[in-house]
Amino acid sequence: MFSSLRSRIHPKTTRAFSDFVRIVEVGPRDGLQNEKKLLPSSTKISLINKLSSTGLKTIETTSFVSPKWVPQMQDNAEVFSSITKSPGINYPVLVPNLKGLESAMKVGVEEIAVFGAASESFTRKNINCSIAESLQKFKEVIEKALANDIKVRGYVSCIAGCPYEGEIKSSAVASVAAAMLDAGCYEVSLGDTIGVGTPRKIIDVLNEVNNVADLRNFALHCHNTYGQAIANIFASLELGIRVFDSSVAGLGGCPYAAGASGNVPTEDLVYLLHGEGLKTGVDLVKIVEIGDWISKELGRENQSKVGAALVSKRCAKRSQGEN
Repeated sequence: MFSSLRSRIHPKTTRAFSDFVRIVEVGPRDGLQNEKKLLPSSTKISLINKLSSTGLKTIETTSFVSPKWVPQMQDNAEVFSSITKSPGINYPVLVPNLKGLESAMKVGVEEIAVFGAASESFTRKNINCSIAESLQKFKEVIEKALANDIKVRGYVSCIAGCPYEGEIKSSAVASVAAAMLDAGCYEVSLGDTIGVGTPRKIIDVLNEVNNVADLRNFALHCHNTYGQAIANIFASLELGIRVFDSSVAGLGGCPYAAGASGNVPTEDLVYLLHGEGLKTGVDLVKIVEIGDWISKELGRENQSKVGAALVSKRCAKRSQGEN
């Protein structure tokens, strides 16, 4: 299977790749905003502070959106202001518009993320405008952020499929990604929002975006709705992708598939990368402990296979020690 996939790899990607992979932890933001149970601010702050001790260098903390649309993020300013900001760690936040940016600037945010989509229907249903109009709005946000020395990361949703349109053309993904880079984003994260992508589709998307910019400008954001996240990540490693978004304990969900899992768990991602001989700087044991803790706080099942296995193994050892 993988030999046939390798034959589809764009010739531009035939170069030596780094053995270091950067992980962007999105659990406190993308994960929690899709959880039904509202957590107290103190728990969110504790989660971020715990994650800061694991070796992660980027932790997306919250979203400056209207509490009407995302109630879980209504304490955004309090959370961001209260976390312990460790040296060498970035704490980006999501902002949807200029109003969100202004609120974020008031609490000293140094990096933001903006969201676009490769689907016209998804864009219209989420932000009530066309893709072209959304890019113009984001351009205004990006310009103001950069003028205030705030870094900007872009997201492109629905890179493999849309809940309204079905499969998305890879050329549409490349077009939006190119516009975000041109507007000033230092990196664009490509998101399989509904988790329908397979390695073949992900490779097609990456080959297409490689026509507009070097793949070192891109990250991959996989959802595990159909259980394809790890396979897609593995395939993208072969093309040279070295930045991945993930969520501790697989926090989050898929609003378009009730009961389905959401973001790829950080524990599973770290286990894969370390098993492949790649470096992340992340302590797997600590991540597993945090995943177990936050799952209990939320009263939900830990979505990480690796986390569940290692916690079970640890409990078994303790039980044997007591007997």
